[in-house]
Amino acid sequence: MSKNVRVRFAPSPTGPLHIGGVRTALFNYLFAKKHGGVFVLRIEDTDQNRYVAGAEDYIVNALNWCNIPFDEGPGKNEKFGPYRQSERKHLYKQYADQLIADGNAYYAFDTSEQLDAERKSHEAEGKTFIYNWHNRKKGRLINSLVLTENETNAKIDAGENYVVRFKSPQDQILHLKDIIRGNITIDTNVLDDKILFKSDGMPTYHLANIVDDHLMEISHVIRGEEWLPSLALHQLLYDAFGWDAPEFAHLPLILKPTGKGKLSKRDGDKMGFPVFPLEYTAPDGTVSKGYKEEGYFAEAVVNFLSFLGWNPGTEQEIFSLEQLISDFDLARVNKAGARFDPDKTKWFNHHYMQQQLDLNLAEQFKTTQLELKDVDVNYIALVIGLIKERATFVSDFWELSHFFFTAPNSFDEKASKKALKEGTTEVLTKVIELINTTDNFTVEQLQTNIKGWITANNIGFGKIMMPLRLALVGALQGPDVFDIMFMIGKVETVKRIEGLIHTL
Repeated sequence: MSKNVRVRFAPSPTGPLHIGGVRTALFNYLFAKKHGGVFVLRIEDTDQNRYVAGAEDYIVNALNWCNIPFDEGPGKNEKFGPYRQSERKHLYKQYADQLIADGNAYYAFDTSEQLDAERKSHEAEGKTFIYNWHNRKKGRLINSLVLTENETNAKIDAGENYVVRFKSPQDQILHLKDIIRGNITIDTNVLDDKILFKSDGMPTYHLANIVDDHLMEISHVIRGEEWLPSLALHQLLYDAFGWDAPEFAHLPLILKPTGKGKLSKRDGDKMGFPVFPLEYTAPDGTVSKGYKEEGYFAEAVVNFLSFLGWNPGTEQEIFSLEQLISDFDLARVNKAGARFDPDKTKWFNHHYMQQQLDLNLAEQFKTTQLELKDVDVNYIALVIGLIKERATFVSDFWELSHFFFTAPNSFDEKASKKALKEGTTEVLTKVIELINTTDNFTVEQLQTNIKGWITANNIGFGKIMMPLRLALVGALQGPDVFDIMFMIGKVETVKRIEGLIHTL
């Protein structure tokens, strides 16, 4: 790629970062790193009414947890700073003034009541009100296109509220290009004259976005599909300023698990999965689940997010971050929405669970269970090595392994009916004798002695192994019986078998 790649992720600090936003950040990050470029974080906080304290920190922490940190942004390599739009407020008026001076924008003084009246008047005639070329000069709307210069200045000097609207061209066909969606044609007659600037000194998203992308030398704008309707206006603004526009790529929506409609927090609440990377406590105290706190590995989250809209063109599904950077290509991003599959996210997490070091998992597990407070972490790691293949989350470990740490205090009723038969007491007593005479208490020696005795006496394996498992575990579950015996030791093994015999 010939030009220097600079991309930006530009969220609004209005609450927690949805995984759709994380996916946008990820695709920007992958594209930047693949092309040796720069990943910029810009905080678009022009809407101060919706600003939520702590939301910016949440965004930064979420990116860091996903291992996709920004290269430039608030407090970091501020080459083009500041990176909060509220701190760039002084920049935007001159560009709004420039558009007005060049005839590409105008002042509008219409009140919300007047605009509501216009909408209702149009609706009564079965029409849709659009503020643009067909009505902006008809006199019912109050703007600098119908007022004289003196009248306009008098209103501004009197402190009347105004907005600056872009003057959309009439009777033009725009030919736009999107990396993902190809060529797009727009008739400018259907565009409304969007508000760019307000008399309180704050720009709207559209003006601030274009000015900041230009001043920060953004080469590619990779953003969500919801911004596609704004593409025409943004291209027109670049043209009006005489600036080269960046290349655009609009990512597909992330859809509900049903495939119908955009994924929302409500879907996660209803179906029991997170839609935010980190847990979030709202100002009213409401807590929303986060992938991190729910036990997902950051690598798993990044891997499954990469497949929401992108396809490598192969059967491969497991990608490290380094592999994603190497293989990522915007040309392989789909136009159609990507269905979110909660079961698939668990599948990814299960895979990454198997890649974790047992000792690291043991340290995490130990902090979650009071019963493990005084247990050697190395012993816990050995246990995890036996059970993690059946686990998806660290929170699954106790259910899968509690019998390695505490003896069963009851026996599953259904399992007992299946395992306990006439003569069980006698055969278990013989197993105790075999265990007590096994000097080399290893998995291999136990297998040799007990299985050898079963075979020599022509006893069905189930008649011995099922009650033995029940004695050790309290149910017919768990890893290999001989692994359990070895781990808990000879004394504890005998004690548990005697405990079952006693209940009989």
